[in-house]
Amino acid sequence: MFDPKAIEDIAKRLSDSVPAGFTGLKEELEKNFHAILQSALGALDLVTREEFEVQKAVLAKTRSKLEDLEKRVLEMEQNLSSKSQSE
Repeated sequence: MFDPKAIEDIAKRLSDSVPAGFTGLKEELEKNFHAILQSALGALDLVTREEFEVQKAVLAKTRSKLEDLEKRVLEMEQNLSSKSQSE
């Protein structure tokens, strides 16, 4: 789901931000950061951009249909109202 390259990049940036006194631990910290990021991001209930865009399009289409149906119902109600008033 997540780009492994992006996770590696973030882990590297985190390990690069470690103070100079801990440079001996840099490689181990980078591995740990990578594992923690992968675990934390994997636990989130996220969708890909593609899935999001598909659902966004479905929602837009559904909204459009709903608006059309609302107009039709309003027209039917007006027709019924005008028929009942003329009787």
